[in-house]
Amino acid sequence: MRSVIVDCAIYRDGARTEGPADFSDALDEARASGDAFLWIGLHEPTEKEFELVTSEFGLHPLAVEDALCAHQRPKLEVYDDSLFLVLKPVRYDDRAGTVTAGELMVFVGDSFVVTVRHGEANPLGSVRDRLEKMPEVLQHGPTAVMYAVSDAVVDHYLDVADDLHGDLEELETEVFAPNAGGGQNTAGRIYAFKREVMEFRRSAGPLEEPMERLTGAGVPFVHEGSRPFFRDVSDHLTRVNEHVEGLDRLLSDILSAHLAQMGVRQNDDMRKISAWAAMAAVPTMIAGIYGMNFTHMPELKQPWGYPAVVALMGGVIALLYRYFKRRGWL
Repeated sequence: MRSVIVDCAIYRDGARTEGPADFSDALDEARASGDAFLWIGLHEPTEKEFELVTSEFGLHPLAVEDALCAHQRPKLEVYDDSLFLVLKPVRYDDRAGTVTAGELMVFVGDSFVVTVRHGEANPLGSVRDRLEKMPEVLQHGPTAVMYAVSDAVVDHYLDVADDLHGDLEELETEVFAPNAGGGQNTAGRIYAFKREVMEFRRSAGPLEEPMERLTGAGVPFVHEGSRPFFRDVSDHLTRVNEHVEGLDRLLSDILSAHLAQMGVRQNDDMRKISAWAAMAAVPTMIAGIYGMNFTHMPELKQPWGYPAVVALMGGVIALLYRYFKRRGWL
């Protein structure tokens, strides 16, 4: 069990205190004092490893199942003995251009907070360090931990959204460059970028409803004075979702513009091919007429026949070239 416990500590009056090594005894101590709570962090526990936590903290079996499966949408569930919040922190790899989403579950109940993390995206280490330097915030109990974790996840959303926007501007500049070449590679990059934005959207979008609920009254295990703080998180999340929607619309517009450019380039190529084919058809037609080998063809017996036919071919080709040039086909 110790292999999955990242950290376990009792917080009393906003300060970290040493407690029993066994978290069951630590929970009893926190509840007995009345002004303390236990915060235990777990990383990808198995069902067997999580059984003791479930029994000691009285977690609802449905919430436990969600915490172990780790394929949940962001949501807030209220149970008799605890509050269950699912968050999806994201990590953006700028070199690979990929958005990776993890999962973070927060159980809040009577004098305890249990956080369960899945994936590589991990804001919890910095959150715990920051909170331990802010005893005035930790004094609000488990709600302070849930707020700080939510705030860290949403603030990182803003950073990821800015990184995505910067890469999108580079892609936009490349697509609309005067000498930009068309091809499947550009369209494939746009589609891949759109897929990453969609992954980000699946993480940030559904979280808006839980944050709205936390800003209102009537949610158990939530400190009454925390509503303005959750409202601030909700405002930041709204900015993120608006930013992501803007990215998605811009990508759709860029893709449409790229496909339109491809169509224009293909039309230009077809016009050029048609113009050269028309100019090549004239000498072919004249040569075909005089290659029929009829006996009675007056021009064949004239000394000026050959130069006249060549001059006719050259003249017609020159007129066609001038005409196509004026029309912009060449």
